[in-house]
Amino acid sequence: MARLPRLTLAGQPHHVIQRGNNRQAIFVDRADRQMFLQLLGENAQRFGVALHAYVLMDNHFHLLATPSTADGLPQWMQAVGRRYVRYFNDRHGRSGTLWEGRYKSTVIQSDRYLLACMAYIDLNPVRAGVAAEAREHPWSSHAHYAGLAQDRLLTPHPLYWSLGNTPFAREAAYAEMVRAGLSISAQALLTDATLHGWAAGDTEFVDSLQKTTGRRTTKARPGRPARPPEH
Repeated sequence: MARLPRLTLAGQPHHVIQRGNNRQAIFVDRADRQMFLQLLGENAQRFGVALHAYVLMDNHFHLLATPSTADGLPQWMQAVGRRYVRYFNDRHGRSGTLWEGRYKSTVIQSDRYLLACMAYIDLNPVRAGVAAEAREHPWSSHAHYAGLAQDRLLTPHPLYWSLGNTPFAREAAYAEMVRAGLSISAQALLTDATLHGWAAGDTEFVDSLQKTTGRRTTKARPGRPARPPEH
């Protein structure tokens, strides 16, 4: 089956996943993670991308970001990826590829899944068994939104501001949302949509994107495609 062209849209949030080749480590220590975050920030400004959330694991990372142009997200990811690979290979005395193919991404319907996607990202260390709670993992955006630290890399999405009228109210509401966790169905939707390049949203949102972009935005139905009518 032919690979779907990547769907990237200006002004829409995107969930991004990138893994290490053969699931190998892409971050060895604190210095690696700090360099990667530095590159994310520098190039986000360069290409007009607002970074809303992130988590760095040993062998992969997740991002939630909104590009201001249709080319902003791929340009950002390409610049960060190439520069980081050069840094990583030089520092650790290695050569060759670091990434497991191209990054995976999906467009997120903001009002339905953006906050859920933030919680999904925060809870990745918990699902992986490396932390008992999201707040225990130091390499994510959770601390910023839960009021535990300030992270200048981040641009909060307007939906985060809607969680409360004061910083304390927003932080408490967000921390509680993450503690409550996600349903299995929400986790599965966000995972499958990102890994396969489908849009993450309700039927109306997905259908609208397919009509405006001309690109398939959901799982294809099984069986042969319908034959065109004969004239």
